[in-house]
Amino acid sequence: MAIDGKWNITIKTPMGEQTATLTLKEEGGALTGEMSGAAGTSPIENGKVEGDTLKWDAKVTNPMPITLSFTGKTEGDNISGNVQLGAFGTSTFSGAAV
Repeated sequence: MAIDGKWNITIKTPMGEQTATLTLKEEGGALTGEMSGAAGTSPIENGKVEGDTLKWDAKVTNPMPITLSFTGKTEGDNISGNVQLGAFGTSTFSGAAV
């Protein structure tokens, strides 16, 4: 599974679709990087790779402070999965390698 690199993603939220760019690097099961979008740039926190599943958190402050918790998989040049939107429930995200 190719994880390292940049990914353009779209997150479905109650406020409409939000786009962001993920920069990811996997090393020894740890996942690091950052997420950049309209809400600014946030470091990837608690990132890990378990088998073919990626998990990470990203804290955003705009338009309100919230932690987004992602669980996803890559398939070729695509990435997709679910994202916990803090207290706003669970939604989905998808994207492609840049």
